Amino acid sequence: MKLRMVGCSHNQASIEIRQRLAFDSKQAAEALVQWRKDLPETEFVLLSTCNRVELYAAGSQETPRTEELVTALAQFHRLAPGELNERIISLTDQQVAGHLLRVAASLDSMVVGEPQILSQVKEAYRIAQTNQVAGPRLHDLFQAALRTAKRVTGETALHRHRVSIPSVAIAELANCVFESFDDKQVLIAGAGDMAEETLRYLREVGNPHIHVVNRSPERGRELAAKWKGTFHPWEELFKQLALADLAISTTSATEPIMSAAEFSEQIAPLRHQRPLVILDLAVPRDFDSAIGSELGVYLYCIDDLERACQRNRAARAAELPAAERIVREETARFIADSHLRATAPVISGLREGLHRPKEAELERLFNKLPELDGRSREEIRQFADRLVNKLLHPPLESLRDASRNGTHHGLLDALRRLFKLED
Repeated sequence: MKLRMVGCSHNQASIEIRQRLAFDSKQAAEALVQWRKDLPETEFVLLSTCNRVELYAAGSQETPRTEELVTALAQFHRLAPGELNERIISLTDQQVAGHLLRVAASLDSMVVGEPQILSQVKEAYRIAQTNQVAGPRLHDLFQAALRTAKRVTGETALHRHRVSIPSVAIAELANCVFESFDDKQVLIAGAGDMAEETLRYLREVGNPHIHVVNRSPERGRELAAKWKGTFHPWEELFKQLALADLAISTTSATEPIMSAAEFSEQIAPLRHQRPLVILDLAVPRDFDSAIGSELGVYLYCIDDLERACQRNRAARAAELPAAERIVREETARFIADSHLRATAPVISGLREGLHRPKEAELERLFNKLPELDGRSREEIRQFADRLVNKLLHPPLESLRDASRNGTHHGLLDALRRLFKLED
């Protein structure tokens, strides 16, 4: 198959190494074009995400060497290849196929089952296509990867299970109250990593109105701007809570930011029992647990969410064997198809090699027997076609059988020599 992949992921390298190797879209396009100039017989696709940097290559004559590809990655970022050696993995042929198919199906992700990786694989291939550095070999490989991901999504429930605390909070708890988050008023108290991850999932599932309240105006404004929301000073916490449909709190406060008495006296009268979901993701808790007793209030703390995550992980784990089976099936299919494609030129050559002398002999015979009528000529032609097909059947059947189990290379060479098909 002449495939090779070099790269690293969260499985081998720290985030510091991955950051140094990362490519944005513009850099990826620039690098791919340069590598194709340096190695004109090689096809390339570069997959770069926050969790992995992987360079896929396919050679027309031979498998690209690991050293060449590692050097290409390192030089673009002005790194010494030796800095990467212990953190870079190199895969060839069948290993490459199995690996990419697992990646696209999100079985190699830090959070197994996350949906973003498939769009990232598609984008990596699109950039390679746009810059004319991906050819037929990598086309077949990436099409197999997309087909595998589609099967895993359609035939298993792996992607229907959320796996992080914020995503479970949105998908399994808040969704119990709201069918949709479109046009809902969402209040975010705090502006740390948990808040940002929660907003990411919210944007995935709907189009809510986002309001950020934070003690640090600079960080609060930055978070609100990133997710197309509105920033409010900390002093407006009570006012925004009275207007909210969903409140998510992720502060690092050492004491609750709202007591039951404050909610009962200052918030509840303004809400008129309108439903309010509070996801208290802070440790220690931001909201007094007694607030959950108020009419129309659905209060969940980190313990509730962790239990939901555990159920989610268990459900996800139950789907893994089926997903891995699909990957194995599709890898075997890709390999078999690759072997069959490798035999196509020889099969074509064999057919052509017998077709030309057959036609020449038929023409000579018909010239010698001009008295033959059209029906007789057709009978003779059909006889010649059947004879050629019967002569071709044993070697072609042997070649197809060998291609299915990957033992066709020796037979291909023998047929090329026997029938002089080198040209």
